[in-house]
Amino acid sequence: MCDTCGCGSEQEATTGKSGEPIHHHPHDHPHQHVVEVNKNLLHDNDLMAERNRGYFEAKNILAINLVSSPGSGKTTLLEKTISALNKELSFYVIAGDQQTSNDANRIQQTGAQVMQVNTGTGCHLDANMVHNALKKLNPPDQAMVMIENVGNLVCPALFDLGEAYRMVMVSVTEGEDKPLKYPHMFASAHICIINKTDLLPHLSFDIDQLRENIKQVNHHLEVFELSTQTGEGLKPWLDWLEYQQAAI
Repeated sequence: MCDTCGCGSEQEATTGKSGEPIHHHPHDHPHQHVVEVNKNLLHDNDLMAERNRGYFEAKNILAINLVSSPGSGKTTLLEKTISALNKELSFYVIAGDQQTSNDANRIQQTGAQVMQVNTGTGCHLDANMVHNALKKLNPPDQAMVMIENVGNLVCPALFDLGEAYRMVMVSVTEGEDKPLKYPHMFASAHICIINKTDLLPHLSFDIDQLRENIKQVNHHLEVFELSTQTGEGLKPWLDWLEYQQAAI
């Protein structure tokens, strides 16, 4: 169970001798009050998210929440994006991980201001963590705030951080069924980046099927296909960022 949001506890499954899942009735489960606790947590989170959103709007800051499975390429995307646009845009990054400052150290090499947030056993960033990081970062007006969430396609879908856009990344090494397996994340996102397209010639991967699965879950998603390794397809994503910042 996640000690931050209590996920997996409402009707937690164990496995019997036959391998069949045994579902415990909530009244028989030691965590029977977790549903109410979750509601309170999400309510408090949403209130703080609105504070963050008001802060961003008052300062004309474009905030983007980046979510994906571990290893999809979020940090590399940030490195390439900041390096390409650091003369035009002022980047401030909040990097979320359970442990280590590896990602923050990499991003810092681009010259961007970065704050590492370690969640311990928590599986996602929440609005209060972002709020506290913003107080330390103190981004100026018209900055670009990129929030690199913990690698996880489940819990981050529940937690509004006050961002203007949520970007979900999926790589071609992960399988075409990711949108169907994690529909809440894809349904709550505004942008989808399909990464590692340079590997397509070496994989049995149907990118058309992935596009169809994305459309099935959320036909409003704006999709970018690119390779952070080679830079192919990166320009449309960079153009989109500049357009959104200019619109603010």
